Amino acid sequence: MAPRFCMDCGSPLELRNIGGTERNACTKCSFVHWGNYSIGVGALVQREGKVLLVRRAIEPGKGNWTNPGGYIEQHEPIEQTIEREVKEEANVTAKVKGIVALRDQPRDVHNVYIAFTMDYVDGEPVPDGTEVDAAGFFSLEEMKDMQVAGFTRWLVDIALNGDGTGLYEDRAPIGSFNGTGFSILRRG
Repeated sequence: MAPRFCMDCGSPLELRNIGGTERNACTKCSFVHWGNYSIGVGALVQREGKVLLVRRAIEPGKGNWTNPGGYIEQHEPIEQTIEREVKEEANVTAKVKGIVALRDQPRDVHNVYIAFTMDYVDGEPVPDGTEVDAAGFFSLEEMKDMQVAGFTRWLVDIALNGDGTGLYEDRAPIGSFNGTGFSILRRG
């Protein structure tokens, strides 16, 4: 849903061409609505050759095993967000090591998802009981018999098998995401 009123002064907004793009702009002040965006983060935490997964207790993806993650808060640095999400969802303390993948989904609310590799610090996986109803560290072999979300399988593969030489766009992603692409670790 597009905004109809100015967030600064409350006056009606109108469509105007600003820099070659139609944008909602205030009829009274200089406010311009630049769009709707969300930034999600995901964690790939490894311990003894296993990856931390959580089982979703709510939609979307209820019943699927995924990597822990969530959305950034307005004034929260991304690094703190992913560390907080891992602690909240799985009771595990982990520290950011690096970025393993990016997903770009341009749509009404443009979503960018950043997946981080993380160093395990401490804690045994315990689900939060709200968003997550199970948590644990699992090997690739164990994941074969689990209902792991396709995107999570892809991220785990990148985290475990990527060579870490940089990011590039994957023009043929493993999942269908309405024509959107990924950036992943470059493979040798």
